Amino acid sequence: MKTNKSYTKRVRVTKHGKLVARKPGQNHFNAKESGNTTRAKGRAQSLVLSKRVRRRFFPGT
Repeated sequence: MKTNKSYTKRVRVTKHGKLVARKPGQNHFNAKESGNTTRAKGRAQSLVLSKRVRRRFFPGT
């Protein structure tokens, strides 16, 4: 099975095998949001995927 390239471009695998992705909704319409929300969006979010989903999108891991 081929790797889903559009998904792998959004997700980064850390040294210990964790999956980290950027939170959605960061590109525009951010002026009306509070400072806490803006700062929270700047941090990466850890993903927890089932083995089935991981096998589907990352067959090499």
